[in-house]
Amino acid sequence: MAATILPPASPPDAAMLAQPQVAKAWRAAQDFEAMAVGEMLAPMLNTVDPAHGMFGGGAGEAAWRPMLTQAIAKQMETHGGIGLAVPVFQQILAMQQSSKGPEK
Repeated sequence: MAATILPPASPPDAAMLAQPQVAKAWRAAQDFEAMAVGEMLAPMLNTVDPAHGMFGGGAGEAAWRPMLTQAIAKQMETHGGIGLAVPVFQQILAMQQSSKGPEK
């Protein structure tokens, strides 16, 4: 009988992350949280008028704004985020477990 990976109520520990599939699922959950935070930040940052900012706005600044938004979102996720990564991670593990079918 194979061991079942139970979804944790908190981020995975080092022992869980030693398993390649678990580490991959955790990275995917973190990336998803960073993407979701970025999508929430984008409308807020789009309301800022760059013409009155330090760099004066322009096409160059507008072109780099999405990258700035994603960098801010990734930093937020790295430092705890909004708590979305853990439930997403739990769901990924649950889906992986159900796709394997019943254990014998």
